[in-house]
Amino acid sequence: MSGLDYEAVARFAQQGGTLYFGAIFIAGLVYALWPKNREAFRRLSHLPLENDEDEHV
Repeated sequence: MSGLDYEAVARFAQQGGTLYFGAIFIAGLVYALWPKNREAFRRLSHLPLENDEDEHV
């Protein structure tokens, strides 16, 4: 019997998926906390609070 049985493939997929999504999470976290992006995120966080009624009329 070969080494590629269901359990081996499932274990590889679970571990690989965990590492993949962990890396994506870390990359997103680094991007969000990067000092260069601070001002852009601060401006975007206040966007829903701005009064923009005159632009829709």
